[in-house]
Amino acid sequence: MPKCKVMRSEAGITMIETLLAASILVIGSLGMIGLIVGSIASNNRNKIDSTQTMLAEAILEQVNSTFNGNGTSALVDCGGTTWTVDTTIPSIQSVGAQLSGASIDFSQTSPPAGYFMNYVVRTPCTSTGAIQGTYDVRWHLEQVVGRDTYLLTVGAKLKNHGEGNIFFSLPVTLRVMSGS
Repeated sequence: MPKCKVMRSEAGITMIETLLAASILVIGSLGMIGLIVGSIASNNRNKIDSTQTMLAEAILEQVNSTFNGNGTSALVDCGGTTWTVDTTIPSIQSVGAQLSGASIDFSQTSPPAGYFMNYVVRTPCTSTGAIQGTYDVRWHLEQVVGRDTYLLTVGAKLKNHGEGNIFFSLPVTLRVMSGS
């Protein structure tokens, strides 16, 4: 008489257990993909914010370094375009790009010459490098106290950037008191 093997319930993995384990793995993997996509988008937004801030700071430095009443300076972008930075102290109360409250108004279609630039960023920073983006940078001078102190407002934003999504980078606005 042959011996019959008796199957015990603990003897292996059933199909139901395998499907359950696979579904948990898929759900966890989809969650990780969402985190990775969000991280990449946040990294891109931070890069745009850093570039906008760097450009606004460059304009602040240019104006402060030549703020003598009748000066202009120049800034050359990665596309080879030379942009004039007008630092002439206004004889009127304010001059430059329009303000909307305390920020630069980017809806102004034609800001005055010498108070805006469309700065091209390329990698590497040569005329043959790949274009990374074009930044709209504008500034405004406003007399605050007496005739030697001015409030300089500078704003920068990436042009043609998809507005309205959660990873959109808002324009950067910097304000500083300056004088001759």
